[in-house]
Amino acid sequence: MAISTKALIVSAVALLTLLVAAPMASAHSQVTGYSPADGSSLDASPATASVSFNEVPQSQFATLNVVGPDGNIWSEGDARVEGQSVVVDVNELGPIGEYTLAYRITSADGHPVSGTATFTLTQEGSGTPGAPADASGSSEESEDSFLGGYGQIALIAVAVLAFAGALAFALRKPQGVRKPKNQK
Repeated sequence: MAISTKALIVSAVALLTLLVAAPMASAHSQVTGYSPADGSSLDASPATASVSFNEVPQSQFATLNVVGPDGNIWSEGDARVEGQSVVVDVNELGPIGEYTLAYRITSADGHPVSGTATFTLTQEGSGTPGAPADASGSSEESEDSFLGGYGQIALIAVAVLAFAGALAFALRKPQGVRKPKNQK
């Protein structure tokens, strides 16, 4: 049973379409809430800060920092995953102003998700700031690395096309066998 080249090409294109469309269809983790709530005003320091998601984030590489209006970190210790939330302890806050929750997690599908939310402290606290936020030593990978984050898809596409080409070559119809001129 011979497979036509046309059927092979159609199959390869369909497989490639599925490989490209499936990762795009699987959504990354989505934020479902913040504590303190985004845009809220508080007159006292919260004990913890958290970001909740629609699915359980991977516990590796989860970060959450509270950065004050002075540019210093006011959260304490490492962030931890509790259920579908990333939580960090918060020191007694200090200056009045806008505080930023800055998070970065790895979603269940393996893609990094990051963002910020803010709340305002309306009564000055007596806390002592941590290190400056830009000196925290955290290095973030660029999502623009290796073909804008679609590097794995590109590699899979190349592999599928190479496989399809090899299969087409292996299944090609042999051309007529030539007899040497001195044979009849």
